Amino acid sequence: MDKIKLNGMMFYGYHGLFPEENKLGQRFTVDLELMLDLSSSGKTDNMDDSIDYGQAYEVAQAVVEGEAYNLVEAVAETLAEEMFRAFSILEAIKITIDKPGPPIPGYYQSVAVEIERERPYGLS
Repeated sequence: MDKIKLNGMMFYGYHGLFPEENKLGQRFTVDLELMLDLSSSGKTDNMDDSIDYGQAYEVAQAVVEGEAYNLVEAVAETLAEEMFRAFSILEAIKITIDKPGPPIPGYYQSVAVEIERERPYGLS
């Protein structure tokens, strides 16, 4: 399947279980793989046959910088739902949300959640 990839988008959100995460917030890095048939847009050179990268960025920004969630898993699931609503030609999506330096003991760069979803039946 063809893919459009948006890599390393950075947003500031207030997601987490701990009060300091909800109050202070932190950076989140988001990677998207948007899966769809790009043969039409490749032939027509027409944006109407593809997904506008800027609009996809705006959807991601609205979710990650919007309502606070306890779990990054919930952020990813909401983002998948919003992407399917925004783009009727989107067939499947892979989302990775990276949370650098969460407030848990140990030494590591980050934790991340990755989900893959297909267009829900009946959602067009």
